[in-house]
Amino acid sequence: MKLRVVAVGKLKLRAERELCDEYYARLRRFGSLDEHELEDGPKLLLGMRKKLEGANVVALDVKGRTLTSEELARRLEALASRGKGVVAFCIGGADGLPAAINADAAERWSLSALTLPHRLARIVVAEQLYRAMTILRGEPYHH
Repeated sequence: MKLRVVAVGKLKLRAERELCDEYYARLRRFGSLDEHELEDGPKLLLGMRKKLEGANVVALDVKGRTLTSEELARRLEALASRGKGVVAFCIGGADGLPAAINADAAERWSLSALTLPHRLARIVVAEQLYRAMTILRGEPYHH
């Protein structure tokens, strides 16, 4: 399984970066993971499309489908079994994702009915992807 996180903006605080990197390091035990931080602006859509090429795209959107951790693990496994096995997660900035990314995504998931700052959403995504992989592997982290 190949995971890709495509996010608008950078994690600027050291604590946020370290926490995200900790989960990414754990995730890499299960397969590859790439992170792409894109600058918001007029070239955002083009840059996102380039980073999403060839992947099964999950747009993270407040209006998306809410999943339990177990459901997320099963959906992740199903998406990874399609095509080249690449699953990309798109995290928007302050204004969310471009409408075209939401429209083209294979799935739209919501992390919460609450509005989360994009920096916190990135940490939640990293942790939930790690949790999903431990669920799929039957490891005790989720319990």
